Amino acid sequence: MILLKDIVPAAQNNIDTKFILLEKGMTTLEGQNKMCSALVADETAAVHFQLWGDECDAFDSGDIIHLTNGIFSYQRGNLILRAGKRGKLEKIEEFTMSYVETPNMSEIHWIPDPSNSKKYIQEYVISPQSRMFPPIP
Repeated sequence: MILLKDIVPAAQNNIDTKFILLEKGMTTLEGQNKMCSALVADETAAVHFQLWGDECDAFDSGDIIHLTNGIFSYQRGNLILRAGKRGKLEKIEEFTMSYVETPNMSEIHWIPDPSNSKKYIQEYVISPQSRMFPPIP
């Protein structure tokens, strides 16, 4: 299993990880499909996560989720972790996981690796916290 701090953008469904769902945004409709964004984290980092269709109703804050064959890629200019068509989400526990909210891997500006154009490297931090789910003062 990969830790969230170690994920990098890629157009491949190869991320196998576990995280806690911290906060879920409003459900919206994309055509006829439901979609909602969420903030998820493990003990090393946080990331924005996208839920589609029935996933929006299947998971709530505090759920610990195992993602198999997930993808971390740009969608509408934002880096989002999601199951995609080939991935699988499974609730495995509730409320019993240590986590951190920084760094947020979705708030890092990534550039192609000059030595390998199929990989990305971190260039700079856009924001230390989630801009989609700002901390409550």
